[in-house]
Amino acid sequence: MEKTKDYNLNKFLSEDKNRIKTFFGKNEENNLENKKTIINVKDLDLFYGDFQALKKINMEIKENEITAFIGPSGCGKSTTLKCFNRMNDLVDDCKIKGLIEIDGKDINKKNVDVVSLRRNVGMVFQTPNPFSKSVYDNITYGPKIDGIKDKDELDAIVEKSLKAASVWDEVKDKLDRNALSFSGGQQQRICIARALSVNPEIILMDEPTSALDPISTASIEELLEDLRGKYTIVIVTHNMQQAARISDRTAFFLTGEVIEMDQTKKIFNDPKDKRTEDYITGRFG
Repeated sequence: MEKTKDYNLNKFLSEDKNRIKTFFGKNEENNLENKKTIINVKDLDLFYGDFQALKKINMEIKENEITAFIGPSGCGKSTTLKCFNRMNDLVDDCKIKGLIEIDGKDINKKNVDVVSLRRNVGMVFQTPNPFSKSVYDNITYGPKIDGIKDKDELDAIVEKSLKAASVWDEVKDKLDRNALSFSGGQQQRICIARALSVNPEIILMDEPTSALDPISTASIEELLEDLRGKYTIVIVTHNMQQAARISDRTAFFLTGEVIEMDQTKKIFNDPKDKRTEDYITGRFG
């Protein structure tokens, strides 16, 4: 593909180029080619009534990596994300064709326990949505549903989950406070801790920093780097710099299709499709 003369990742991400360069170095060391596929999508079509929102989506998401979905608004990123824990089941007149496998199992079979699926595939939304309960009750909500009643065990889960979400030091003396009384960034990390409390394998994040200030956004990105290698994370983001900073692989969506998916370094430095290059260099979007 013919390259535009000024096409350069470090120029595009100029204010962050040193961090980007270091991060891409880590990606190369991780040998991304040999990772196990945990989510396998084949010929996925999704319809809302007569409107086709997704068209023949094919992708493999690798275990314990961060995969970013980028693309303009309304292109199918969030719709695809919600297919992975069947949140689209809650949408009237939604029809799905094709195959979605997690750990080799078809998640759309009639005998699938959707509650167990959503426990294994956690979700963090665009706007922080902690329950109007104490921090402690937010984190123990899922474990209690799972039948855990022992106070010492619940206490340990709360501490472990909040530490994993990098918010323990900020809330450890305020566990009885309503989670809604904290800042937006703290609320989002509490929501991440709530998702972690039931030991998910996969965490889905739908623009988790778009409603946050730059400092809170940076703290969430640092948290994601801490979680890398421990969980499979799929994140929808409109911020291409964020995708370049935090993800191992990137998928570019356009009008309900995956145009290109590859290692993040390759997507940003050497896209194979002209439409991908046009989007990441700002020619449309």
